[in-house]
Amino acid sequence: MIDLIGDIHGHADKLVELLGKLGYSYKTGVYSHPTRKVLFIGDYIDRGPKIRETLMIVRKMVESGNALALMGNHEYNAICFHYQESDGGHLRKHLIKNIIQHYETLRQFQNRQEEYEDYIDWFKTLPLFYETENFRAAHACWDSANIAFLRSILKNDRLDEKLLHQSVNTRTELYRTIDETLKGKEVRMPVGLSFTDKDGIKRSEIRIKWWEDPSLSTFKQISVIPLDHSPENPVDKPLLNDTKYYTQVEKPVFFGHYWLTGHPQLIRGNICCLDYSVAKNGYLAAYSFDGEKELSDEKLTFV
Repeated sequence: MIDLIGDIHGHADKLVELLGKLGYSYKTGVYSHPTRKVLFIGDYIDRGPKIRETLMIVRKMVESGNALALMGNHEYNAICFHYQESDGGHLRKHLIKNIIQHYETLRQFQNRQEEYEDYIDWFKTLPLFYETENFRAAHACWDSANIAFLRSILKNDRLDEKLLHQSVNTRTELYRTIDETLKGKEVRMPVGLSFTDKDGIKRSEIRIKWWEDPSLSTFKQISVIPLDHSPENPVDKPLLNDTKYYTQVEKPVFFGHYWLTGHPQLIRGNICCLDYSVAKNGYLAAYSFDGEKELSDEKLTFV
């Protein structure tokens, strides 16, 4: 009996409205439900107008036992943006595009450095994934081989400071597995093709539907976000690199991250994305899970 909530991105008013719609009430400084709890999928910060308020709600629910919270790529990026490398600079470079991504969070914590650093420390306590007998959850992608690798090196499914510094080395398995778990899998487009993403950044790689068999798909079919100029030709096998996909017989999996549009709906009976672009005038979405093997659109709630 758990309510999974997608990417909030500082939209605290929408979160309060959604919690109310799900039957949670505000008592003694925290939102709670008599029989249920929340699993937040990650991405609490950046973009929205009430980032501090969002963090207060989520963290108080977690610390009071009324919620669990996963790390999103924006929390991971914020940690790396804050932490310095031993030889100078930061784990996440202070490039213009990175500064722009974090701008709203930094602005809203202006003159609150101690509070901000306390939240950075809290972000480090967030697990990268969650699994029970009945379901799985990660911010962007559940790949069983990646999760097995992370379980073998993480402590309680969390990054410690040593692993955090190692995780930014692009030549390591740790970098790849964290990148795919928090940001999704990508395939390079044919030479000469590119697109501009929602933040105005030119990209030559597409995020793929890791729940579909890529060997049976074209570039256009396998892209999570519809792209007008995606080629219709099959994905080149060398680019797949033996990519495994999430099959229809596996337990339900929940994730966010992908900025889907329209009214929230299931992708498949065991595939549920809960990011419907609240930060782009979309919806904040939740799924009320009660152990069912086959998910239902009727159990989606959104505001």
